[in-house]
Amino acid sequence: MAGAQSVPVSPVDVATESVTKRFGETPIFADVSFRLARSEAVAIVGANGTGKSTLLRCVMGLIPVTSGRVTLLNQEVTDATEAELRAIRARMGLVSQKHTLVPRLSVLSNVVQGLLGRQPGLRHWSHKLAPAASREAAMEALKKVGLADFALRRADRLSGGQSQRVAIARAIVGHPEVLIADEPCASLDPAAGEEVMELFFDLARQQKVTVVFISHHIDHALKYGDRVLGLADGALKLDATAASLSPSDLRGLYD
Repeated sequence: MAGAQSVPVSPVDVATESVTKRFGETPIFADVSFRLARSEAVAIVGANGTGKSTLLRCVMGLIPVTSGRVTLLNQEVTDATEAELRAIRARMGLVSQKHTLVPRLSVLSNVVQGLLGRQPGLRHWSHKLAPAASREAAMEALKKVGLADFALRRADRLSGGQSQRVAIARAIVGHPEVLIADEPCASLDPAAGEEVMELFFDLARQQKVTVVFISHHIDHALKYGDRVLGLADGALKLDATAASLSPSDLRGLYD
C-alpha cells in the first residue's frame, strides 16, 4: 500500500520570537512573536503609539530590538552585520505612506532606483545612465501599475495616487520576495486609496510575494490580510485569520 502523501509546508519568510523594544526606559512593546509563511499577507493594526511602525523597523533591521530574535528570509536579522542586512533588504520592497520620490527626476528614474539595493552605484540613480536591462525592468513595472505613458514625466508633476503607483513600481521592480507597506494609502483620498490597495495586492498575489502591511482601515485589514496582528497595551493582543474576525473584533483594539 502506498504511503500517505506528505503535505508541502510553506517556508517561513518572516519570524519574530519574543521581540521586545524599548527606547531608553520607555517600553514600546514586549514579547511579540509571530511567523509568516511565504505568499501570506499579514495586517498589523492598533491605535496610534502602539508601535506598529517600530515593529516593522525592527523586522527590517533598521533599528535593533531590545531583546528577542528576528529572522527574515531564513536569515538572522538580530545579529546581522550591516553588509548582511543590505543583502537581506535587497530581497525586499518597501512602500511607505510618504511616496519619497525624487521630485526633479523622471518617473522612470525613480523606478530604476528601486534596483539600487541589488545593483548599487551611480548607474541606477538615473534612467539615462542605467543599463538597458534595468530600464526595461523599470518600464515593465510601470506597465503593471498603468503608468508606462508617464515614464518621462517629472515626479513632482504627478497626483498623489499616481505618485503612490510609482512608489509601488519602484518596490516591485527588483522582484522582491517580501513586501513591506506602512500605511500605503494614508496620504490619499478614499477613492485613490482603495485603488492603490487593490493594485498593490493584485501585484503581490500575482508574484506570490509575502506581505506585511500596516493599516488604520479596519476594512482593509480584513479584506487584504490573510492574518491580522493587533498591538495594544504594549503587547501582541491579537493574532488570528482575517476570515475568523469581524470589524467589531478589531475596533476593541482602539478603545
